[in-house]
Amino acid sequence: MGRIRLVQLYRVGSLVIGVLLLAAFAQTGMALYENERARNILIDQVDQAALEQSRLSAAIAAQDSAIREYALDGGPDRLAEYRTAVRRETESAARIRQVLDGVAGSGSVVRHLDNTAGDTQAWRAAFADQLAAGPGGQGLQPDQSRRARRLLSQARADMEPLQSDIAELHDRTVATLRSRARTTLWSTSGALALVVLVSLALALLIRRTVLTPVSTLTERVRAVAHGDFGHPLDVPGPSEINELAVIIDAMRDRIIEEWRASVEQANRLDAQAEELRRSNAELEQFAYVASHDLQEPLRKVASFCQMLERRYGDRLDDRGLQYIEFAVDGAKRMQALINDLLAFSRVGRLSSVDEAVDLNDVARQALGNLAALREETDAEVDVADLPRVSGDAAQFVRLFQNLVGNAIKFRRPDVPPRVIVDARRVGDEWEFRCADNGIGIEPRHADRIFLIFQRLHPRDEYTGTGIGLALCKKIVEYHGGRIWLDTDDTDADTDTEGTTFRWTLPAQPDPDPEAEPDPEAEPDPLPQPDPDSDDGGKHA
Repeated sequence: MGRIRLVQLYRVGSLVIGVLLLAAFAQTGMALYENERARNILIDQVDQAALEQSRLSAAIAAQDSAIREYALDGGPDRLAEYRTAVRRETESAARIRQVLDGVAGSGSVVRHLDNTAGDTQAWRAAFADQLAAGPGGQGLQPDQSRRARRLLSQARADMEPLQSDIAELHDRTVATLRSRARTTLWSTSGALALVVLVSLALALLIRRTVLTPVSTLTERVRAVAHGDFGHPLDVPGPSEINELAVIIDAMRDRIIEEWRASVEQANRLDAQAEELRRSNAELEQFAYVASHDLQEPLRKVASFCQMLERRYGDRLDDRGLQYIEFAVDGAKRMQALINDLLAFSRVGRLSSVDEAVDLNDVARQALGNLAALREETDAEVDVADLPRVSGDAAQFVRLFQNLVGNAIKFRRPDVPPRVIVDARRVGDEWEFRCADNGIGIEPRHADRIFLIFQRLHPRDEYTGTGIGLALCKKIVEYHGGRIWLDTDDTDADTDTEGTTFRWTLPAQPDPDPEAEPDPEAEPDPLPQPDPDSDDGGKHA
């Protein structure tokens, strides 16, 4: 048996409920309309007819009284009262016919009203109008008075059934009004009861078709969320809820599959990390061997070659001495290359960027290491006020020493080297500049110079291992910055020729203005870098 769809169920239910409510409200509306209509007939028509009947009776009595007094004293006021009473009678009769027009059962009332009007008209024609036409104050003849009383009594006799008919019409209208009021009450009560029943039915329907299945599905999904991945999600109820359970079940299966795949990937990553740790350990071992075991034979080769030169130099010709010089130079260059490779591999592994470093002290230390080269070339190095940054002081000394050393080494012939080092704040970074008046670098080599072992000049022109700028790039990037060759710099301080390197370092947070420095605190000593480990920067 197929499951019921909520759309179909609510569509049929809405149609049935709508028809029932429409019928109930229509019945109630009709009952209210009939009740209002009966009330209007009673108040605006029947009651008004009863009131006008009383006025009609009073007007006839006033006519008789006024005409008799006029006959006795002949006063004009009495004649005016008589004529006013005649007019009131005519108006009351017309009003009764008007208000009872269309009222069911009012035919007898109109007939008795016509009879009464005919009798009063006969009384006026035979008696009252004749007295009104003649002079007053002459009194009444006995036979004339008896005839007038007989005609007036006939008119009054016709008033009794008229009054009875109006009273009976009033009672019937009141009964109709009460009946329709009861109908209205029952209709309204029935409509309210139907609304209550429909509300209860809707609440029960929603509970059985939505709330209960959704609650069951929620409990089962919660069980799955708590780790019971095999918990069934089949939920009894409408088709939409069941489809939702199927979708959630499919999603659970996909999550499980992806979780298993992620576990497998994590295992592979753990294996790769373990392999990487093993490889790093081997690299550390290699670095140890390179720094000790490999350099010792090189020192021996250089030492013994120099001993051969000192002891047997007088026995060797110029070519033999040149060979010994080549061997010593090769051993020294190999030793420098090993030291530079060690420095390049140690960046980021044996240092910390948590301490605050004053770059003014760093610059002084680097310039001190380059004192011999500066004196030999008569170089002028201007260092502006530099900030404090977080990093490793030894690495910063190597960075400044490589950049300034390259600026001095790659100088123009017969032109004293001039180097400018300064810094400026750009947002949350410090941007540094090292500009010189040397031979310069073509813009097409801007990326190549930062690669390891990349040279732009022959070794016989400029010495070096080709690691200097690659080491600078690694130091700057390790500290969260970047370094580049500024191909657009035309600062007049260093002429239009030369080379300008720029690099950035993260700025330290602004210090607390309320914090006072400790005057007794001593600055951390700067480690001494190896001066022979960099000289290949400019030709990278």
